Amino acid sequence: MLEGLFDNQIMLGAAQAGVAVLLALAVMLLARWQEIHLERETVIALVRGLIQIIAVGSILVLLFGGPGWTGLAILTGMVAAAGAIAARRARGIPGAVRISLTGIAVGAGAVIALMTWAGVIDEDLTSLIPVGSMLVANSMNTCALALDRFRGDVEAHTGQIEAALALGAAPNRSVQRFVRSAVQASMIPRIDTLRSLGIVWIPGLMAGMVLAGADPVYAAIYQFVVIAMIYAAAGITALVSVILIRSQAFSPAEQLTLRAGKPQTSS
Repeated sequence: MLEGLFDNQIMLGAAQAGVAVLLALAVMLLARWQEIHLERETVIALVRGLIQIIAVGSILVLLFGGPGWTGLAILTGMVAAAGAIAARRARGIPGAVRISLTGIAVGAGAVIALMTWAGVIDEDLTSLIPVGSMLVANSMNTCALALDRFRGDVEAHTGQIEAALALGAAPNRSVQRFVRSAVQASMIPRIDTLRSLGIVWIPGLMAGMVLAGADPVYAAIYQFVVIAMIYAAAGITALVSVILIRSQAFSPAEQLTLRAGKPQTSS
C-alpha cells in the first residue's frame, strides 16, 4: 500500500518507519494497560535507534570507499559503545563498564581478527563492518544477560554464599554454580538461533546475498558461518565477563561485597 503512495525511496522509508513506530508504541500501551511501564525506555530507544541508524548509514556511504584503517576505527568505536550499553544493564555491579568493555573486546575482537586473518571475513569495508557489527552487537547482548543473571543469582543467594565462605570454601568455589548458570542463560538465545536457522527464520544476510546474485547454497552456508561466529564471540564474551565480575564480587579479605540494595559504582 505504501509503495503506491510514495515515489521517493526516502519518503517511502520514512513512512514505513512511522508504521513500525506506531506498532511499537501500541505494544508499549498494551504493556501499560497491564501496569507494565516501558514508556520512557521505549520512546528513548525508538528515537535513538532511528537517529543512530540513519547517521551510521550516511557515514558508511562515505567510509566504504576510504582506507582500510577506518574499518578498525569504526569497530573500535562500536565496541566502546557496546561496553557502555551493556554496563547500563548491569547497574550496581562494581567495575561494570570495564568488565563489559573487556568482555566484548576480547570476544568479538578475537573472532573478528581470527576470521579476517583466515579469510572468512573479507577485509573489504563493505563486508568487514556489517559482519563485525553483528558480532559486536550480539556480544553486547550476551554480556548484559550474563552480568545481570550473575548479579541476580548472587544477590538472591547471599546467605548460602556467606555460609559456604564461613565453612572455608574459596570465594570462586562458593559462586561457581552461579557462574555456570549465568553463562548458560546468556547463551540460550545464541543456541536457539543456531537450532532454528533455516527452519524458523531466514536471516537477512542470506536473503541479501541471494538478491545480490550470489549462489543460494553459498549464501546459506555463509549465513551459517556468520551465526557460528556470533556464537563463538558471544561465548567468549560471556565467559570473560562472568569470570571478571566474579573477582569483583568479593573484597580482598574474601568477603562478599555484591549485595542487593548496596550502592556500587559502575565504572
